[in-house]
Amino acid sequence: MRLNLQHFSIPSTDALDSWVERQIFALGRLRQIEEANIRLAHYAGTSPAYQVNVHLVTPGPDVFAEGRDHTLRAAFMKVMAGLREQIVSRTKKRLQNLKGKLRARAPGRLK
Repeated sequence: MRLNLQHFSIPSTDALDSWVERQIFALGRLRQIEEANIRLAHYAGTSPAYQVNVHLVTPGPDVFAEGRDHTLRAAFMKVMAGLREQIVSRTKKRLQNLKGKLRARAPGRLK
């Protein structure tokens, strides 16, 4: 997985970058991620001041999420919850579609 992490008005530290990396790699267990583009921003004149944008490039449709909050951690956790929800929802939908196709092909089924 390729990880692109951008900081806007937020200092890049090893602790922050490795925490973000661990969070994104944890999503890799749910869905294959080819590339993760993450933007962490702090806008001093706005409320809430922190914004996080994540774009995950995956086989099939890409996954996007954006979150704002008063702390960087809270904004990032909102984004992670949105990403997990999208990934799980798409996985369930795909499985239901496959089950429906298997039922339609079952031998002895009346049409």
